[in-house]
Amino acid sequence: MKEPLVSIVIPAYNSENTILASIKASLAQSYSNVEVIVVDDGSVDATASIVRSIDRVKYIRQDNRGPASARNKGASVARGDIIFFTDSDCVPEKDWVKKMVPLLDRGDKTIAVVAGSYGIVNRDNILARCIHKEILFRHKYLIPSYPRSFGSYNFCIWAEIFKDLGGFNAEYRYASGEDNDLSYKVLKAGYKILFVQDSVVFHCFPTSIREYLKEQFRHGFWRVKMYIDYPHMMKGDDYTFWKDIIEPPAVIVFLFCLVLSLFFPLNFFIISGFIFTFILFLNIFFSYIVTRNFYETIFLFWVMLARAFARTLGFSSGIVRFILTLRYKKIK
Repeated sequence: MKEPLVSIVIPAYNSENTILASIKASLAQSYSNVEVIVVDDGSVDATASIVRSIDRVKYIRQDNRGPASARNKGASVARGDIIFFTDSDCVPEKDWVKKMVPLLDRGDKTIAVVAGSYGIVNRDNILARCIHKEILFRHKYLIPSYPRSFGSYNFCIWAEIFKDLGGFNAEYRYASGEDNDLSYKVLKAGYKILFVQDSVVFHCFPTSIREYLKEQFRHGFWRVKMYIDYPHMMKGDDYTFWKDIIEPPAVIVFLFCLVLSLFFPLNFFIISGFIFTFILFLNIFFSYIVTRNFYETIFLFWVMLARAFARTLGFSSGIVRFILTLRYKKIK
């Protein structure tokens, strides 16, 4: 009996270095009946020519609108009852689809999404390796319960449910919260998310600290919109760790006290020193429990310290952009 058709949707933007491996792995699935859809989100490199050179791939191009919009575009032409999503810098393992389809289609109609985890392509790079270790550390706490969020790099969903929920929120112009938004819509509609840690796509993690911090700034910025839309999630979801809740207020208070120390030098300089010391030890401790390696702990500590300020500055910018703009519109 022929296996039911499933659709794999891959958004791509300037992905000439990674898209070929992603497509080949998607076409080489041990599950026999897949269609692969690549949505080119306005690339200006060789992405289009690479994709078009491969048979059995449906290529769609749109003006640059972001990965959320690109995924929606791919889903709109998908013919499968189940849609898989991964990214153009991800390489799914061979039995990715075969593992997840039975878990979604096992008679429990309350499960709308099955989500998986990350492997790593570029293990030789210390930044990529540390980021991967942190993600795996967080994923340990998604088991065995049904999580309240999933990542857009590795999940499948019933096509009918995806369309009923309106897909991804295309207002997210970058990869910075659109997967959380869809997760919360799934839960709000009364469905469940099943997390399967041994269903893996291998990912090319960032190798540039500068680019990684810019990405983290965007995460902080767009998180404000997410909290406006889903205020009950401010206390965190299953992926959120206690560090993520404590750290932003600590950074904000530190910066506030540092400014006040210009006018009241002694008292607020001492207070800011205590708070900064707390932030230092928080990041040293978390870096160690994530890596369990001396050299990686030292490296990750400095990255996480910089990330704490990048995320907080992004979050502060988001407050100005979303909350103040929203209030201005209401006044008008």
